[in-house]
Amino acid sequence: MTAARAAGVAVRTAAGVAVRTAAAGLALLTVAACTAPAPPRAQASTAATVCTPPQGPAEAETATTIDVVEQAYLCILGRYYSGATLDARSLLTTGFAALTRELNRSGREVPEAVMPALTGDRGTDWAAFEAAYRKIVDRVPDLRDRLAVVTLEAIVAGLGDNHARWAHDIRRPPGHYDGDDYGLGLQVNVTGPQASGAPGAARPPLFVTAVQGGAARAAGLRPGDVIESINGSVPFVDDRAAPAIAALRPRYPEARPVRLRLLRQATGRRWSVTLRPGLFPQDPADLRVVRSELLDDGGAGGGVAYVRMTGFAPDSANRVFKAVSRLRTGRTLSGLVLDLRGNGGGSPAEATRLVSAFARGQVTAYQCTADGRCEAMRTDGTVEPLGLPLVVLIDGDCASACEHFSSAIKDLRAGRLVGTRTAGMISGPARGYLLANNTFLSLPTRHHLGPNREVIDRIGVPPDHHVPLTAKDAAAGRDPALAKALTLLRT
Repeated sequence: MTAARAAGVAVRTAAGVAVRTAAAGLALLTVAACTAPAPPRAQASTAATVCTPPQGPAEAETATTIDVVEQAYLCILGRYYSGATLDARSLLTTGFAALTRELNRSGREVPEAVMPALTGDRGTDWAAFEAAYRKIVDRVPDLRDRLAVVTLEAIVAGLGDNHARWAHDIRRPPGHYDGDDYGLGLQVNVTGPQASGAPGAARPPLFVTAVQGGAARAAGLRPGDVIESINGSVPFVDDRAAPAIAALRPRYPEARPVRLRLLRQATGRRWSVTLRPGLFPQDPADLRVVRSELLDDGGAGGGVAYVRMTGFAPDSANRVFKAVSRLRTGRTLSGLVLDLRGNGGGSPAEATRLVSAFARGQVTAYQCTADGRCEAMRTDGTVEPLGLPLVVLIDGDCASACEHFSSAIKDLRAGRLVGTRTAGMISGPARGYLLANNTFLSLPTRHHLGPNREVIDRIGVPPDHHVPLTAKDAAAGRDPALAKALTLLRT
């Protein structure tokens, strides 16, 4: 599953090692050993100073403890791309604030829950933090596990990095198999990144863009239906996406029903439905990373190749090349439309390889350290040029490696971009580290810049032709971005 708009988010693992969520649009992870030495004066246990690679199949997750929190803290300082230069006090303060909020949320208070003075010495500060933490949890032993979880979640979130994640509590619904999805069974026009990290980027109204199955299909929802309220709350406040939209993306085991107030503009009908999250089978076509078909080019010749690519998985570039080759057999194509809408990213190497079919001898991106030392990623000279005019369809769910590809195509003038601005979620390629409780910490080891050394993270890649989808378009089954792409190729 790669579309971050999907109402349900599936979390998958590959041999228990590679962990990826669609909403995050993360790069594929490589699990490695975290062998950062303890900072000066840190009195850390062996378990806390080493992040070990997995040995065979992943084992069951165990409880998160303060030693696991320490291990993650040291891994961040030693392996995160700016770990050597960041002020670790900010991470500890963020973690302690989350701990005290959880105490308050649980209706508890501990007089000793006071943030210790921090000096800037990483080892000394951790020792002070741990001492205060242990004093607190000794007073509320029933909250011990939960306090460790929220503290570690907050420390990772304190990095403010969209490719830094702590993957834990990964559960699948009973009866789940790889063809299943979980959620309400609908997609909406406000993307995951817009709803969470950039609410100002989304514009009202909120409407259904696709019905995948499950509760949404059973309730008779259709593309184009406008969602006027979610559990009684409006989806936009002052033209900004509101927190209520998050209820449309439930994660297992959450099973609370979601009540929607809807408007079908074509008929003026208003009604309410209650949708309960659950399992539903995905369309088999949606499980394919690359799909292709021949489109009419308006009588100009042999047609236009249309290729939809939902993720930069291993060998996906070759699948695109093979798809174009099949469509080319026996005819002369007038162009290629590469549809990357909803593409959550994947392998930077695959992005570079795909760019190489449209540009030669060029830099596709830079991977940089915190002190500005950058390594260029260059096109692959072994890739044969496709030799076709290219139009790329993008949207707010095009993230990570998808933005790597899109920015390279734009900067190198290898094609034209049509649709809406990309997600702006491309901090840098992430690597995964196994923690002592069999959870995974993923951290970018380099920061991504575009071919012109521009920052794309948090900003996104703007299209050459801005063509947003409207509720009326969705209701009528129109695809204005694809129509614009065909017009560009004809002219």
